[in-house]
Amino acid sequence: MRFKDVFSIIGPSMIGPSSSHTAGAARIGLAARRLLGVMPDAARVSFYGSFAATYQGHGTDTAIAGGLLGFRTDDPRLPDAIELAEEAGMELIFREGKGLFPHPNTVRLELQGAGGQRLSLLGTSIGGGNVEIVEVNGFSVKFGCACPALLVRHSDQPGVIAALTAALQQAGLNIAGLSLSRMERQGEALAVVELDGEAQQGLLRQIRGLPNVLGTDYVNLNGEEEESPFELSDAEGAK
Repeated sequence: MRFKDVFSIIGPSMIGPSSSHTAGAARIGLAARRLLGVMPDAARVSFYGSFAATYQGHGTDTAIAGGLLGFRTDDPRLPDAIELAEEAGMELIFREGKGLFPHPNTVRLELQGAGGQRLSLLGTSIGGGNVEIVEVNGFSVKFGCACPALLVRHSDQPGVIAALTAALQQAGLNIAGLSLSRMERQGEALAVVELDGEAQQGLLRQIRGLPNVLGTDYVNLNGEEEESPFELSDAEGAK
């Protein structure tokens, strides 16, 4: 018998009304903000399935806005997030997306930062406040946000993953999950590494300097947000 963790059973500490439609949405928004590295200037939000049918009544739009502002699921400012985002100068567009997706609670975020940073992210809220990110900038991925995740864009060449895992081993970090996606053979690829511990700035700089690495992103919803450790070229290259 497979047991779920306590978070999956009772849900997160949250401002309601729904762990799936509110807390999960806030976590997807927060993950997108952490990956973008800054508060977005503009956000186009497309809801699918159950999200599309109920996002206004369940506060899913408000939760997404809160996540994009950097709010956690239990932040008392969440109910006012749309107004606060607009006051901060964020342009928000909410719409019902067209097409079918395997999970009913699906949202696509298309973000732009003031410095030209861009991010396209597809996320699903799978229950109990848990989420899965299933697409980043056109790459098919699958990772939750329960632990830190390192995203490494690289040329699809031999030795990149070996060098990456060696750097993580040297830093004493255990890999909780590893997935790979590529646009085409020997083209651009994306490695997503879920970690048992937090990656430090020095390690992130080391990985960015590895041969054939094109850029890095890092998301840790359990830590405090800091100024983005990534160069602007990383974000631009992820377009």
